[in-house]
Amino acid sequence: MASPRPYLLLFFWGGDLGSDEVIQIQEKPTHNSIFEWIGGESNIKTLVERFYDLMDIEPSYAKLRASHGTDLSNARQRLFWFLCGWMGGPQHYTERFGHPMLRARHLPFAIGIAERDQWLACMSQAMQEAGVDTALQQRLHESFFQTADWMRNQGVPQ
Repeated sequence: MASPRPYLLLFFWGGDLGSDEVIQIQEKPTHNSIFEWIGGESNIKTLVERFYDLMDIEPSYAKLRASHGTDLSNARQRLFWFLCGWMGGPQHYTERFGHPMLRARHLPFAIGIAERDQWLACMSQAMQEAGVDTALQQRLHESFFQTADWMRNQGVPQ
């Protein structure tokens, strides 16, 4: 992996551009994408497999599991394809199905706060158990929460 290249972030307080009141140097991020940061397709596959394994075996995710039908193989494949592209890698999902249209594709399923929270807890546990970097886990959790909350179609104020 290439060493990080330094870059400058300049902050000016009350001066013109000719003043050099405050200069802060930070390191450029070491990864060009979340896909690269997580470790590519193999690590996304590990994460997705662990996510659905947990959903299948953990009683605390029973409501979430019940909404997925008897066979999880299709869901596993589609989430893997989706996450690869969403994280900045190959666009497997969009190449096969076009725009993800997540909310529209999930409207047939009752998604309330309980389902959202079980999905997030299951994914958080899967990220921990799959060895996803702690800082990346935090960043992904924030994004996952935004999306999962937007997907709710039950108990949403009109």
